[in-house]
Amino acid sequence: MDLFTAASHHDVLVLVVQIAVLLFTARAMGEIAQRLGQPSVVGEILAGIVLGPSLLSSLFPIVGEWIVPQTAVQGHLLEVISLIGAIFLLLITGLETDLSLIRRHARTAVSVSFGGITVTFLTGFLLGQYLPDFLLADPSQRLVFALFVATAMSISAIPVIAKVLMDLNLMRRDIGQTIIASGMSDDTIGWILLSIVVGLASGEAISAGSVLQIVGSVLAFMVLSFTLGRWFVKKALDFVQDGVVSRDRLLTLVVVLTFTWGAITQALNLEAVLGAFVMGILFGQMPRLPQTVHHKLESVALGIFSPIFFAVAGLKVNVLNLLEPQLFLIALLVIAVASGGKIVGTYLGARLIGKRDHWTSLSFGAGLNARGAMEIIIATIGLNLGILAQDMFSIIVVMAMTTSLMAPPALRWVLHRVKPGEEEIRRLRQEELAVGSLVANIHRVLLPVRQREYAGSAVQTIEAHVLEKIGAKSALSLTLLSVVAPRTRSNGAAFVEELGQMFSQKELIKKAVEGAHPATVILDEARKDYDLLVLGASEESKGTNVVFTPLVDYLVRMAPCPTLVVQGKRVQPDWNPRRILAPTNGSTAARNAAELGFALADNDSDEVLILHVVVDYTDRYFLDADGAMFEKQLEVGQQMVTKLCELGKAQGVTTNTLIQVGRDPETIILNIAREYQIDLIILGTDVRPGSERLFLGPRVERILKNAVCPVIVLNS
Repeated sequence: MDLFTAASHHDVLVLVVQIAVLLFTARAMGEIAQRLGQPSVVGEILAGIVLGPSLLSSLFPIVGEWIVPQTAVQGHLLEVISLIGAIFLLLITGLETDLSLIRRHARTAVSVSFGGITVTFLTGFLLGQYLPDFLLADPSQRLVFALFVATAMSISAIPVIAKVLMDLNLMRRDIGQTIIASGMSDDTIGWILLSIVVGLASGEAISAGSVLQIVGSVLAFMVLSFTLGRWFVKKALDFVQDGVVSRDRLLTLVVVLTFTWGAITQALNLEAVLGAFVMGILFGQMPRLPQTVHHKLESVALGIFSPIFFAVAGLKVNVLNLLEPQLFLIALLVIAVASGGKIVGTYLGARLIGKRDHWTSLSFGAGLNARGAMEIIIATIGLNLGILAQDMFSIIVVMAMTTSLMAPPALRWVLHRVKPGEEEIRRLRQEELAVGSLVANIHRVLLPVRQREYAGSAVQTIEAHVLEKIGAKSALSLTLLSVVAPRTRSNGAAFVEELGQMFSQKELIKKAVEGAHPATVILDEARKDYDLLVLGASEESKGTNVVFTPLVDYLVRMAPCPTLVVQGKRVQPDWNPRRILAPTNGSTAARNAAELGFALADNDSDEVLILHVVVDYTDRYFLDADGAMFEKQLEVGQQMVTKLCELGKAQGVTTNTLIQVGRDPETIILNIAREYQIDLIILGTDVRPGSERLFLGPRVERILKNAVCPVIVLNS
């Protein structure tokens, strides 16, 4: 007996045609939906309905022969592709889930879930008790049927809800995160209830012990995932990121662990998508995971597999079966009970327990009412177990699709009346500004340190302060790297351990590496997906060919990532810059320097001064007799500093602007630093390898040499 046999040539051909047609149609109709002001998921589900037995496959049987699976093998093949789409979509949802944000709204999420489950389950159970016998596969199993209908109505479709929230740009809203949290709670409870009902349907004895066993397995999975699982994911990420050099190695790691967790939940008689969602959350908490991996996963999920998943869900619907008047009325009743129970339940939970306002409470029901493909999976289970008749199966599927199509316009309508609070507006504004921001997207930092007689020099004090401030506004993983001479690793490890006490990052990695050439060791480490290389330059530069030190100059030129060089003057251990000067010439590098200043200013007493110097050449009278060019320079300069000032104020930072005119910008910068008692100057540069000498320009180098306060050079 062959244990492994391939599908027939024709079955594979049908699958390839199905994927091509479904993906094309789903993306095309998703585009149309977006142009009509609807989320793309609406068009993607309708694509399957249009291609399926509800329309084209019935009108043109040849279409059905190629698009709708005709054999069990064809059905299994397409279902696998659809499952992969659901898994990827839940992975993306997990990556977007903000646990800290959910914790702040935990009371609302729990109350919404409790209300939605309780009311929907009760109304669904009552409905199941009074539906006609011909909708039951076995009329003698009325109790099991009623429990199954109640359970099916209780569950929400997280993949559909997540896609709707993404399409409506609501995923990062407080209400979006709360809906996702409530939906996951609904689904977890729903799958537990389903496991009990399936046990009843299969004739197994259901006792308090068996129910506790099911609940315990789910809770154990969640607890182990967020303890041992988190530890394992971190170790695996460390190993692959630091020890593997293959291209897209981190992408492979995420996908492998996602399917591993999916296999675990499937083995626990839950759904694989739950494991994918949990793995997304775990990786979302890893600051070391580069944003490029997120973007690649989104491209694969939202560009390929997710549209196929939703199109396949629509393909399973046959609206024609429900045109018979009695079935049509029953379908309307089921849709009304399911929607009413979910909306009323979530509303009451949010209002009475969560203490939310009217429109916010109503929005939870609008979002969680979507059942989608999860309902279809449950309906399929009920059909296979002999709980549902074929007509009841079709009714539940239509209910699932109808509620999914209702969710986007309902959410859009309700949320027009939900006004975000000031804190949420500020957070969303900061996230909007973070797009494309160098500083906001720093998550993994490498800090090479040299062994000194004491830990706590001026430079290290500044470095610790800078990294603490950056880490306070975004998750930060810091690696302290000490390069030591051969056979002295233990001394280096002890030094790094001692120095680590100066840094308060949540994830602090300490490395002592033996090497004869420090630059080579540091650059090799920097190539491991770091976002920033921080370098200290405590010694005065000697000679005209050196800006900082020979090693630091070389690292700045050759680093594969942005660098931040700290040139420190004597500062106190509790040094905290209250006044920060960020000169600007309108470049991206200068903007990055200003954003770093905003990150370091964290309270009302701190100030960032944005300075622009308009160069006033003595011969401008010959080149610009009427002064129009000079006036234009002043106007452009004002626009530069105003734009950065708005950026700083949007982040809650006290920001002031200053425009000075002079022939010598560096002299003005140095004079302003003295006059305003500046504690820190931040200079933005954009230097690339090009010569044997690091060249930042004579003005930057003069500021470095003559500044009376610490200077940071951020090379982007």
